[in-house]
Amino acid sequence: MAAISDHTRRAIIDQLARGPARVTDLAAPFAMSLNAVSKHIKVLERAQLVRRVRNGREHTLELEAAPLREVMQWASRYERFWNERLDRLEDFFNTPTNTKGKTS
Repeated sequence: MAAISDHTRRAIIDQLARGPARVTDLAAPFAMSLNAVSKHIKVLERAQLVRRVRNGREHTLELEAAPLREVMQWASRYERFWNERLDRLEDFFNTPTNTKGKTS
């Protein structure tokens, strides 16, 4: 969960969902140093969300989505809870205000 809590790491995951990429390609969209992006990638690697493939000097990263499935399964248990709350909030806003005692 900590690995996906950061918006930069989620953006890296989004990029890798489209296919393998080199570290420099992953770093290109971000306004930060290559070293900073590499630190984010290391967090994703420790969480086993990213796998590094070395071919000579070139490092290609690939998404390992299985841990995300575990997060999705855990979070889906709360879907009913939030849907019920949001439905009640919607009902509250869609209910006409009490007009007793008011004259037109």
